[in-house]
Amino acid sequence: MAPSDCGNTCQIYNQWNSTISMKVEQSMRKVNGYALWIGNAGDLRDARTLLTNEIEAVIELGDSEPFAVLPRELIRCRFPLSDGGDNPAWLLRLATESVAAMIRAKVPVIVCCSAGMSRSVSVAAGALALADGHTLTESLSVVVGNGPADISPGLWAQLESALGL
Repeated sequence: MAPSDCGNTCQIYNQWNSTISMKVEQSMRKVNGYALWIGNAGDLRDARTLLTNEIEAVIELGDSEPFAVLPRELIRCRFPLSDGGDNPAWLLRLATESVAAMIRAKVPVIVCCSAGMSRSVSVAAGALALADGHTLTESLSVVVGNGPADISPGLWAQLESALGL
């Protein structure tokens, strides 16, 4: 269906998307010493900033967020993870190993979830632990730096179990 043909559905979606955009402000932040950024769903709505920061890959950890419209040249992986700790262990490990592979290859990557404070921070910490051999706690400290974090205890316990760290 062409955008001009979707009528009421498009109007409702655009109003909803505008509301979400206002609630989720950009907060993208770089992890010191790595080609790794932590972000939220709002950050993915600004492709110019992604490209200006020379980000080449996007890891979306959304379980209910709409797909972001991104330029074709960006690598994109989406893993529908939730904060509640009820994720399949294989999916959590796949998401974490994907980010770790990007870190090892020095591919500039942004990891995003809805608020950029739980799933993205947790998976990025797990990825650093896998890529650099640090403990999960040490990696979490590096990822959080001076930025906000609100880690879900259920997700964190599941990550420790899935990664065997």
